[in-house]
Amino acid sequence: MLKMLFLLPLGLCFLWTAYLKMKGFTLGQGKQGYIYILIFSSVIAAFYAVILWLTKIQ
Repeated sequence: MLKMLFLLPLGLCFLWTAYLKMKGFTLGQGKQGYIYILIFSSVIAAFYAVILWLTKIQ
């Protein structure tokens, strides 16, 4: 599962791009959404890193 974690931001960015195109917005207008996706994905990655670090100690 962790090996495929990079697919989360890619999939979310793809879905966001499809949504923007479907509603007639430009990619520039949806820039804030991409930032939110990257922040969300970074938080998830940090959470998994901390959990792995904590469980490796024991």
